[in-house]
Amino acid sequence: MSSEDVDDERKSVRWFRFERHAPEYRRNFVSITREMHRECPIAWSQTYGGHWVAAGNREVFELARSPLMSNDRDVHGERRGYGGISIPTPPVHPKAPSIRGGFLEMDPPEQKAYRQALNPYLSPAAIARWVPFIDEVTRACLDERIEQGRLDFVDDLANIVPAVFTLALMGIPLRKWSLYCEPAHAFIYTPPDSPDMKRVRRAAMQMGADLFTTMLEIRETPRPGLIDALNNLRIDGQPAPDLDLVGALNLLIGGGFDTTTALTAHTLEWLSEHPQERANLSRDRDILLDSATEEFLRYFTPAPGDGRTISADCTIAGVDFEEGERLWLSWAMANRDPASFTDPDTVDLGRRGNRHFSFGLGLHRCIGSNVARIVFKRMLVAVLDRLPDFRCDPAGAVHYDTIGVINGMKHLPAAFTPGPRLGAGLDETLDKLQALTDEQRLAEPITRPAD
Repeated sequence: MSSEDVDDERKSVRWFRFERHAPEYRRNFVSITREMHRECPIAWSQTYGGHWVAAGNREVFELARSPLMSNDRDVHGERRGYGGISIPTPPVHPKAPSIRGGFLEMDPPEQKAYRQALNPYLSPAAIARWVPFIDEVTRACLDERIEQGRLDFVDDLANIVPAVFTLALMGIPLRKWSLYCEPAHAFIYTPPDSPDMKRVRRAAMQMGADLFTTMLEIRETPRPGLIDALNNLRIDGQPAPDLDLVGALNLLIGGGFDTTTALTAHTLEWLSEHPQERANLSRDRDILLDSATEEFLRYFTPAPGDGRTISADCTIAGVDFEEGERLWLSWAMANRDPASFTDPDTVDLGRRGNRHFSFGLGLHRCIGSNVARIVFKRMLVAVLDRLPDFRCDPAGAVHYDTIGVINGMKHLPAAFTPGPRLGAGLDETLDKLQALTDEQRLAEPITRPAD
């Protein structure tokens, strides 16, 4: 990846060989990011038919908050043909219906209606009520392995807790977490040309069928939760189309599962590599936990960026854009801009004024940010308390091949001094929690907005 000046028919632009899906981008993220900050914080890339890339913190901020950036994905060719948030736009499978990526691929006022329906269930106060639930699932996961002195932080903890909690919020039976979890992760990290993709697609179709069936069941026999909230959504007095509801539910699953898993795995790997910092965080958690959480979010940026479509000719951050052009907003590179962060490539657990963009910006800022923070913190504190001397195995750690969609990990094995169980195993715990979860959802949602 390199940059050079190129004249096209419109103007002179800085051209950068940018391929975010390439393994090279993951391996050389720091050097590529530094080069873009130094030479071209907004650049033109000819990959994927040509698109803009914004890497500078100031530039990403201005662009993300502009009303001229559209998230719309016009799957049926009914509007302006925009491509949504993925670059390149995913191909439509011939045997599958065309579905937008939920309200993240909608513009206001449609997008606003979805968020208003979900906000009461995702506010800080609403999520805080679930802390005992999160702690109990975390406890059960650790109890499954704690007597053995070995576990995989991804498979045995960070995959499970976010998945179970997301299903609880939605109103899906907790025991179904594995049906949803495997395809939710594998669909992100499996290359399209992989021989395994056929199996992953089958698993994703099984998940989708169950999700649609559950949505219809809850419509027929309502039970409070995110699915019920979307079933009751009205846009201009009409129910939302079923395919759009399925897209929104898939968005909640993807956002609730893989991002928190990725953040937790990377954090535990880093803490294993920096035992003194781990000791400091454990000892001074009342002081450091909040700032450390924001720093790990900034440094690892689980969802590295989003695509937009320019909806009108405009000049922003000194660059001329044309209607219909595509733009990649790199939250991850903006989070490493030395103009905004001192020593951006260093983890500072006590960093102050940490205005990172890991949850996005503006109208489309992540609606589940409160969920991610609380689930991450509860898992992290439990590990620090119960596995204080854990040591991750570098040889067994498996990162996603690319960070084009999620900066994630497949496996993170670790060893520790064995300890005692504190309660029942995972399956028994989920059965017990299912009844409590049904009662929890009967409580009225707290109406303080999540945004």
